[in-house]
Amino acid sequence: MRIINKDALGNLLNLFQGLLALALFLPAPALQAQPAEPCLRLAASPADGWWAMVVNHGHLMPLEEAYQANLWGNLYGNQAQPLLLSARGEVVWSEEPFELSFTLDSLIICPRGGKIQYSRPGASLRDAYANASRNFFPPSGHMPDEALFAFPQYNTWIELMYDQNQEDILRYARAIIANGMPPGVLMIDDNWQEYYGGWRFHPGRFPAPKAMMDSLHGMGFKVMVWVCPFVSADSEVYRSLRGQGFLLRERGGEEPAIIRWWNGASALLDFTHPGAVQWFGDQLQHLVDEYGVDGFKLDAGDPEYYLDVESYKPASPNRHAELFGQFGLRFPLNEYRAMWKMGGQPLAQRLRDKTHSWEDLRKLIPHALLEGLAGYPFTCPDMIGGGEYSSFLNLEAVDQELIVRSAQCHALMPMMQFSVAPWRILGSEEYQAVLKAVHIRRQFRDYILSLAREAAISGEPIMRPMEYDYPHSGYLHVKDQFLMGDKLLVAPVLEENAGSRTVLLPPGKWRSYDGKVLTGPQRLTIKVSLESLPYFEKL
Repeated sequence: MRIINKDALGNLLNLFQGLLALALFLPAPALQAQPAEPCLRLAASPADGWWAMVVNHGHLMPLEEAYQANLWGNLYGNQAQPLLLSARGEVVWSEEPFELSFTLDSLIICPRGGKIQYSRPGASLRDAYANASRNFFPPSGHMPDEALFAFPQYNTWIELMYDQNQEDILRYARAIIANGMPPGVLMIDDNWQEYYGGWRFHPGRFPAPKAMMDSLHGMGFKVMVWVCPFVSADSEVYRSLRGQGFLLRERGGEEPAIIRWWNGASALLDFTHPGAVQWFGDQLQHLVDEYGVDGFKLDAGDPEYYLDVESYKPASPNRHAELFGQFGLRFPLNEYRAMWKMGGQPLAQRLRDKTHSWEDLRKLIPHALLEGLAGYPFTCPDMIGGGEYSSFLNLEAVDQELIVRSAQCHALMPMMQFSVAPWRILGSEEYQAVLKAVHIRRQFRDYILSLAREAAISGEPIMRPMEYDYPHSGYLHVKDQFLMGDKLLVAPVLEENAGSRTVLLPPGKWRSYDGKVLTGPQRLTIKVSLESLPYFEKL
C-alpha cells in the first residue's frame, strides 16, 4: 500500500480549492466561433435566382456573378440574416453566422458554430420566403409606431451635424411647416446629449428641453432622439458602470474594453448583463417621462465592435448585435441601421448612409427589397439625397435633380425620410416637384398603413420584387421598379436628365399615374418630366 503524506494531501486540497475559487470568479470567456458542421455544397447558377440576405449587397441580388461574404462579426454596415432564398423555392438557414461563396456553378455555405439547414418547400421565391418566415422568424403581430409610415420623417443630421441645439431644431421644425410640408416624426441626431452614456440634454445647447419638446409636440411632431450603446470613458457614468460590471471587458482582463468606432474610442455596454440592460432602459425611460421623448434612433450596434471582448455571459459578436436589437422592442417608435436575426419583429430598419450620387440612388430599390426578403418589412430608405453630410457643405456641388428623384423614389416606399432641408437647397421648380412627391404619398397613406398592418400579421414584405408576385415570368433581375403589396407598381426615374422611362407592366389591368388604363404584360416607354413619378394601380 502506498502511503500519502498528510501535508502533501493538504497542499493538493488547498491548491484545488484555490483553482476552483479562481474559476468561479474569472470573467466568462468570449464565445469563439467553432465550425460545428460540414459545409453545404449545392449546384447553383445565376438562373436559379439566389438572394443572400446581406442588405448592403442588395444591388448584387439575385446573384449573377461570383460572390463571397462572411457574416461572422460583420453585417456590412446594415441588416443581415443567416438566410438564403432562391427563385426555385429553396431555403438555406442557420442559427449562427456562416461564410458563403457563390460561383457560376456552385453555392458553398460553411457554418461558424451552427448547423446549416437546407430545404426546398416550394417552387418560387414567395414559397421559399413563406416557409422561412414561418419557421425561422415568424411575425410578432405588432408593427412600429404608425407615424413612421403615415407621414414623412425628418432627421436633423444633415442640417446640424454635431451642432444639435434647441434653437436650430425649433427653427428646422417651423421651416418644415412654413414651407408647406406636413409634420411627422422628427429625429434629433447625435450630440444632443452631454456625452455618450450621459443621456441628458446638454444644458448649454438645450437650456429648456421640456419646453422644446412641448413646442415640437404642439406643432404636430413626434420626437425621437439618437442613442447608442457606447459610454465615454472619462466620465462619471463610466466609473459607475465599471464598478457594477456593466461594461464589456478586455479579453483576458478585468478592465473595460475601449472600442474604436466612428466617434472615437469608448467603452461599450454589455447587453448580456441584465443590470446593464436595466440601466440603459432606465436612462431612456427617464427621457420619456421627464421630457416627453417619443422614441429612439438606436445606432452603432454593429457586431464588429464586439470581436475582441469578454462579456457577463458568453456571446458571439452577432449575438451581441441581436441583443441590442431586442432592446428596442420596448419602444414602438424606433429605428435601427444594423440588425441581426430580428426578422418579423416590430423594428424600423433604415438603409445605411448613401452618397449623394446617381449610383447610390439606384441602390435604394434593390437594398430595400432585400430588407423585405430578409424578414425586415418595416424598411426606411436612407435620407433623401443621401446621408453623407459632406455632400451638402458646398451648395454648388448639390445635384438638384438628384434630390427630386430621390424624394420621388422614397414617396411610395414604406417610409420617407428627409434630412437636408429641400427648401434651402432647391430652386422653385425642383421644390415644387418634391412637394408633389409628398402629396402623392399622402394620397396612398391609407394603403401604405394597411400594408404595414398586414405585414405585422402575415410577415410578408411590404415592398416586393417583381419575381415575388410574378414568378418565372422574366422579372428575376428587375431592380429599378417594385411592388407595394400586390396592387401598386412603382417605377421611379433613376437616371440623370431622363426624358423617358421604360416600365415592365405585369399581367392584368392597370391604371397609370396619368389616368390611362393599360393591359399587361407589356413593355412600355413613357415620357417623363422633372415632376413625374410613374406608378400603376392594379384594377
